[in-house]
Amino acid sequence: MDPADNNELFEHFRFVADPGQAPLRIDKFLSNKLESTSRSRIQAAANAGNILSNKQPVKPNYRVKPGDLITVVLPHPPRKIELIPEDIPLDIIFEDEDVIVVNKQCELVVHPGYGNYTGTLVNALMYHLRDNPLFHSGEERPGLVHRIDKNTSGLLVVAKNELALNKLASQFFHKTSKRTYTALVWGDLKEEEGTIFGNIGRNPKNRKQMHVFPEGEQGKEAITHYRVMERLGYVNLVECRLETGRTHQIRVHFQYTSHPLFNDPEYGGDRILRGTTFTKYKQFVQNCFDLLPGQALHASTLGFVHPSSGKEMLFDAPIPEGFSTLLEKWRTYIQGRRDQ
Repeated sequence: MDPADNNELFEHFRFVADPGQAPLRIDKFLSNKLESTSRSRIQAAANAGNILSNKQPVKPNYRVKPGDLITVVLPHPPRKIELIPEDIPLDIIFEDEDVIVVNKQCELVVHPGYGNYTGTLVNALMYHLRDNPLFHSGEERPGLVHRIDKNTSGLLVVAKNELALNKLASQFFHKTSKRTYTALVWGDLKEEEGTIFGNIGRNPKNRKQMHVFPEGEQGKEAITHYRVMERLGYVNLVECRLETGRTHQIRVHFQYTSHPLFNDPEYGGDRILRGTTFTKYKQFVQNCFDLLPGQALHASTLGFVHPSSGKEMLFDAPIPEGFSTLLEKWRTYIQGRRDQ
């Protein structure tokens, strides 16, 4: 019997292989898609007949072809996360009937997911917009058209109705929205400005990380433009403009160029990568690390066309206090070296 016709099986995941998909074992294809599922579990599901290609069960060694409809079915419904409104403070930059622009603080996860089922920005929005029908629709990510990492601070726009959601989603998909980030990176960049190219995909050796595939054989196209704002000796303050919006894009692109973001634990920036061997310098850098919960990255500007008025909207958010204090420390340190 075709498992897809079995009423006791529920579709958990659905993927359509890209037109340019190279032949790839289905267990590897799905391990790149399902972040919290091991390859051995995927293989077990396939062997049990619970992984389908074009509605037919396939084994782990089945090779995915362009246009294949891949589904994962299991004998229990997908787990739905119950969204609980929580009275979490929000730094609201702008709000009207259609959109809300929030300056997200560090350490705040954007939406519920594995390991973070409460205490997220979405939980806070559920409380703030508790009378809004969109936030009672059963969607797991109501109103979201983009996201920023947990330890990245800065600007995020959220839709407040279906029309705004669709119009904003279209802008982000077609890359007409404007976003710039401020980052502190290790090392002294050679050029005043430049562009980093390199496809980004899941790291095959560590699936919690992303990885640059320079030849483009895997991952999705990613382009980051940057300019140096301030040179602080062993670190540089840079402004980044995204042409694409891949997961961890700025962080993994600068790691790829050997200039990881300062204090980025996932991409090697939480170690002393430039400077001296003096104990005093090591303590100085550690004191700087202690000012931040993670990478020195801030979503500083956000621009989009308002979904109702058609007006160009542009917002700015100053870097948070810890990041600002960090920069002052580096400025003082560099000035002290110059005065010697």
